[in-house]
Amino acid sequence: MRDAPFTAGELMVTAAAREIRDGDVVFVGMRLPLIAFQLAKLTHAPRAVGVFENGVVRQTPSDQFLYTMGDPPNIVGASMCTRLSLVMSLLGRGRVDVGFIGGAEVDRFGNVNSSYIGPRDRPRVKLPGSGGACDIASLARRLLIIMAHERHRFREAVDFVTSPGYLRGAAQRRALGLPGGPAALITTLGVFGFDPATGEAVLRSCHPGVSVEDVRAQTGWALRVAPDLAETPPPTPEELRLIRRLDPQGFWTRGTG
Repeated sequence: MRDAPFTAGELMVTAAAREIRDGDVVFVGMRLPLIAFQLAKLTHAPRAVGVFENGVVRQTPSDQFLYTMGDPPNIVGASMCTRLSLVMSLLGRGRVDVGFIGGAEVDRFGNVNSSYIGPRDRPRVKLPGSGGACDIASLARRLLIIMAHERHRFREAVDFVTSPGYLRGAAQRRALGLPGGPAALITTLGVFGFDPATGEAVLRSCHPGVSVEDVRAQTGWALRVAPDLAETPPPTPEELRLIRRLDPQGFWTRGTG
């Protein structure tokens, strides 16, 4: 990514936006997904609907910078401002097409830890926990995970499963009756898809200037690479213009997010 005319954060936002399809109901989340939803709405997914954990539902994207989903620009022009319980019930009713989460650790099956580092009874670090992430991971039709790619965070097995991916394999998720599952893992180094048969993460693209060996060095499991591995398409000039309009100071996108 050195000398690239965009940051890793801007590329991650672009990759995340491209995972949103026109007409999707999107459980948006915080940080980079806030901008990814706005970008998708302004480009290829004008009919996507944004659902926010604080009860906001939007059919038109905010055109201003958002620190959080509760900022006034995300309230003004909203289609609905309702209760948390109502928007969370959309997940239970199977009405959410795609949801975003992040976390402290992720493993090869897309299980995410945002609870404890170390043994649960004697954790070295106690993290914020689930919030709504477990519901999103369990019930959205497609799960998008977005996080920085560091070896100590990309674990063969996470210390605690806060938000289920494919658990110990796709068959286990199906046996539990959970719909969907991880569809993409978007990182600072590349983009993973998931093998539908096994539920394992498969590297499908490396970001410009990043090699497979760079990704392998920062991944704590035996890396699987797609036979049609590609370079992550960079932001178009129009996508980059919109991202920088939505985040003019680079608060979220100047780094890794």
